[in-house]
Amino acid sequence: MLSDPQAFAWPADASTVVAGTQLLRRACVDEHVLHIDSGRVALGVVENGVLAHQMGLVEGPAWLNVGCAVLDKPPVVDAVADGPVQLRRVPLRDFVAGLRELPAPALALLRDMAAAHRQQAELAVSRLAKDAEARCAEWLLRHAEPAQGAPGTLAVMLRQRKRMIAAQLGIAPETLSRVLRQLRERSLISGTGRILNLLDPGALRALAGA
Repeated sequence: MLSDPQAFAWPADASTVVAGTQLLRRACVDEHVLHIDSGRVALGVVENGVLAHQMGLVEGPAWLNVGCAVLDKPPVVDAVADGPVQLRRVPLRDFVAGLRELPAPALALLRDMAAAHRQQAELAVSRLAKDAEARCAEWLLRHAEPAQGAPGTLAVMLRQRKRMIAAQLGIAPETLSRVLRQLRERSLISGTGRILNLLDPGALRALAGA
């Protein structure tokens, strides 16, 4: 029933969007439920306008944010058109009204499935941030050398551009900058130029092994 956006005769605005169009934003409530008629949509985490981490693809025909409507919660992940996408936007209030027409057991099952899917997505997003920090900490330790003029301390000389380092780590340059900033704020490293001082190598090792 839910595979067809006309199942409840919902009014829907049809449109076509180009590649790179952001269709959903994390933690932002959308007043529409989106049905992809054709095309592909990438799911993941957008940072500074770029899909820095891709977690999956949805290919039409398919609903995009039904779980959000069912649970009355905002999206956990961002959604970006991966090429031209034809879609229909069903007003949220009309979609929710249609859900109320379902038998109670069917609606309860739908909510349970949506909650389980959301929990998996939340876990995946949390692991993305953790993995980025762990990879960055491991890279810093691997490239550490004795700091000049400071016996017993370690430092990393950045001999490559951050874009190249980010590519080695499998993350976006923006993600690398964010992680380094977070490590500075936690007093694990210092320095903003081409030399990074490792203030707490033990904590970095724990982070890398987490």
